[in-house]
Amino acid sequence: MATAPSLYDTFNRAPLRFARGEGVWLFTETGDKYLDFAAGIAVNSLGHAHPHLVEALKAQASRLWHLSNLYEVPGQETLGQRLVDATFADKVFFTNSGAEAIECAIKTARRYFYVKGQPERYRIITMEGAFHGRTLATIAAGGQAKYLEGFGPKVEGFDQVPFGDLAAVEAAITPETAAILIEPVQGEGGIRPIESEVLRSLRALCDEKGLLLILDEVQCGIGRTGKLFAHEWAGIEPDIMAIAKGIGGGFPMGACLATAEAAEGMTAGTHGTTFGGNPLAMAVGNAVLDVVLADGFLDHVLEMGKLFTQGLASLKDRFPDLIADVRGSGLMIGVKCAKSNVAVVEAFRTEHVLAVPAGDNVVRLLPPLTVSAEEVRDGLGRMEKALEKLQGGTARN
Repeated sequence: MATAPSLYDTFNRAPLRFARGEGVWLFTETGDKYLDFAAGIAVNSLGHAHPHLVEALKAQASRLWHLSNLYEVPGQETLGQRLVDATFADKVFFTNSGAEAIECAIKTARRYFYVKGQPERYRIITMEGAFHGRTLATIAAGGQAKYLEGFGPKVEGFDQVPFGDLAAVEAAITPETAAILIEPVQGEGGIRPIESEVLRSLRALCDEKGLLLILDEVQCGIGRTGKLFAHEWAGIEPDIMAIAKGIGGGFPMGACLATAEAAEGMTAGTHGTTFGGNPLAMAVGNAVLDVVLADGFLDHVLEMGKLFTQGLASLKDRFPDLIADVRGSGLMIGVKCAKSNVAVVEAFRTEHVLAVPAGDNVVRLLPPLTVSAEEVRDGLGRMEKALEKLQGGTARN
């Protein structure tokens, strides 16, 4: 289906129009139903039309939509304190998206050294394969040529090193280095987790060199890996962290979290947002945490992730010419394809399972965290049929 002539031609959209959603299911305008194992690219953390989220949004919408940050916003105070209580952080800045949260993290790190009398320390080390957003600064941080092409000079101040290469990180540190920015699990890069030992070593290196550790948990946070945040698996804490996607459950919002020390340069007037932290977003964010922080919820994510991964491992054994590897954590799963990941995504879609392509020839499976065992098995059965058809077509060709 061609993009409507009134819209930018920047998206390669699948020929599907969805009219409504319920749980892990999406329904087209003609009534066909699809298992949504894409979840808006890890956004619909509680599925579609979750009753608690719907009620929170409706209740807030009937009272107040927007105030701006000229005034106190009680919902920000509540959600901010809950995030502080659940994490390493002392301070929270609310945004509308992951890219804005990363921008805030970058500015926080640079400002930290500026107020300490070291304005020359502004450079940030990132890893190849990273994706940190689509703004000019965040595409520079990610460093991928396909996102930088055609947008003028690359924003200065970012140094890419090979994925997971500690020696390269240490070699890249100069007197101008302010921070290291990484995703504990690369999402767009192909569901590539940083090993826990590497994360611990990076934390130690930052402590040794006086650097700030910034984590991008936009995609892997809010329970996606089976802990509230993915870095918890390594037993470390960052100085600054960007989150988004799952915290809004489908409503656009994000946040930058920081220790009091890291945020000490972010004083009145140094940063701002018009829509960030509006009452609607805060109501939804608080409702998401009500569910995700409830007893047993993260255990369910781990259980469903194990069931899903085991099923995919069986499909890998059965279809070695199509599936090269299965990796990830919790319900952030990557299927490394032996041939075309786009072909696999399309094959899944023919069996009414939605997935997301990623770098490194990977198919991302990011179901709502509320997915049931029955729905996982249903999805695995559909994917098996898709792979059978794909393998048969390959054999004939």
